[in-house]
Amino acid sequence: MSSPATVPPPRAHLPRVVAASLIGTTVEWYDFFLYGSAAALVFNKLFFPESAPLVGTLLSFLTYAVGFAARPLGALVFGHYGDRLGRKKLLVVSLLMMGGATFGIGLLPTHATVGAAAPVLLTALRLVQGFALGGEWGGAVLLVSEHGDARRRGFWSSWPQTGAPAGQLLAAGVLSALTALLSDAAFTAWGWRIPFLLSGVLVLVGLWIRLSVDESPVFQAALARAEARGAEQVAEKPPLVAVVRDHWRDVLVAMGARMAENISYYVITAFILVYATTSAGMAKQTALNSVLVASAVHFAVIPAWGALSDRIGRRPVYLIGALGVGAWMFPFFALIDTGGFGDLVLAVTVGLVFHGAMYAPQAAFFSEMFATRMRYSGASIGAQFSSVAAGAPAPLIATALLSDYGTSTPISLYVIAAVLVTVVAIGCAKETRDRDLESVGRRAESRPGAEWAASTRGAATGD
Repeated sequence: MSSPATVPPPRAHLPRVVAASLIGTTVEWYDFFLYGSAAALVFNKLFFPESAPLVGTLLSFLTYAVGFAARPLGALVFGHYGDRLGRKKLLVVSLLMMGGATFGIGLLPTHATVGAAAPVLLTALRLVQGFALGGEWGGAVLLVSEHGDARRRGFWSSWPQTGAPAGQLLAAGVLSALTALLSDAAFTAWGWRIPFLLSGVLVLVGLWIRLSVDESPVFQAALARAEARGAEQVAEKPPLVAVVRDHWRDVLVAMGARMAENISYYVITAFILVYATTSAGMAKQTALNSVLVASAVHFAVIPAWGALSDRIGRRPVYLIGALGVGAWMFPFFALIDTGGFGDLVLAVTVGLVFHGAMYAPQAAFFSEMFATRMRYSGASIGAQFSSVAAGAPAPLIATALLSDYGTSTPISLYVIAAVLVTVVAIGCAKETRDRDLESVGRRAESRPGAEWAASTRGAATGD
């Protein structure tokens, strides 16, 4: 018979768990993307005013990339304690850290007030944002993935993924409204602060919802078994050690899978604000509105792709997205170059639809690779370490390529190269759709010491 800790929660609780994960990821992605949009639109003038326009934008995106550099550290710290203490506790901490840093950015003095100290303070708060986001993603998707309904895990766990377009939608919507209501001078002087300060209200709402849900039952059962082994004086490896020693192949697969997904997303949503306003000569509000419309479609298609991954598998859906993004890059920039708003919306929307095919199954796919007591660490490390090489420099590299060559062709080739890496990684991966998360954890824990470590490798890879 199952112990009480292993009994899944009532199905009626699952939507509440999904809502708690979604609201938190929405708030955190709102904070993260708000910075990216502001970096493209105003931070070059406010924090790097002595540089030429494109150079200032490059420096602004450099502070944007710094946030990604902190994400692996966040993944390590939050992953370790999330596997030891639980998903819920760490998710509350990450939400408070992200919200506090974003609110602080809204209060920062600019270069005109404090000189060189302004970009230093901006960079420090950006590091806090990145550290918090590095721990957020793994916990949010695991909280849903481990709450039951294995047959529809791809669908349910894709909902926290919609926090990215929801946050983008919210950030772009607020910025679009402000640029429409305020003059350029007013927005640059003080209007840009409003979206950052609004984060404080959003964090309180997210915190209230997140505190209302229970810890993952799969984690509670694994914790009870770990405590029983502790009482028997059976040593348990630290999650990070177990992941690095026994799941390095899974980590590499996850990192490779993230390359096309991460790079394409930031080219399509962050760099587009630079390209559309400089090369295509469009207004800031026009570029923001296109991201706004496309993000709404992105939000709608992610659960649909997640549901499809429950039917045909994680790998086929992921490959559809990767190959689609690669094929779309040249038409993407060609449509933007026409200067028409409809063409711009079409370019961004189709790009994000293909991106959704990679992003939707990612939560279930990565969760199913690792055993319970190292799942937070494994999924977070695989997802966040790749962001340093993928999403972090993507707007920076794209802007530099545009500055050096004056054309979008090298940018398209850059994204296509990332697609090739992802296709190889997915080709090396095993299909995970039919794995049971709790049985993987039980098999991994079935033997102590070195033998237990060896068993985790086989459980996670399907060997």
